[in-house]
Amino acid sequence: MSRRTERVAHLIHREIGDVILKELTDSRIGFVTISRVEVTTDMAFAKVFVSVMGTDKQKRDSLVGLSHSASYLRTHLAKVMKMRTVPRLQFVEDKNLDHGFRINEILNEIKRTPKAEPTEPASDDE
Repeated sequence: MSRRTERVAHLIHREIGDVILKELTDSRIGFVTISRVEVTTDMAFAKVFVSVMGTDKQKRDSLVGLSHSASYLRTHLAKVMKMRTVPRLQFVEDKNLDHGFRINEILNEIKRTPKAEPTEPASDDE
């Protein structure tokens, strides 16, 4: 990613986070955290990765609510950003958080499992 796309991604990340927290009133959007934003080199599209806490239905509902609010969010970005065109927003569930929790569960399970005592090899002297 170029320096410019990184700056644009950072600005989109910050602004969308603020708008979701303070302005969006869509009841479908639950506890959502924006984990990262990837902007294409031509600045036409921005993929917004979100982590959503809750059941599978709550996650789906939150993504639907965010997708429904994408045009509002893009309009807000157009007011804030000094760009000729503002990237179209696509919201994608970031599964890295769930993956990290699952790895942590497996590691904790391994720690709880009792270790077997090492056995001594049988000697041929007997």
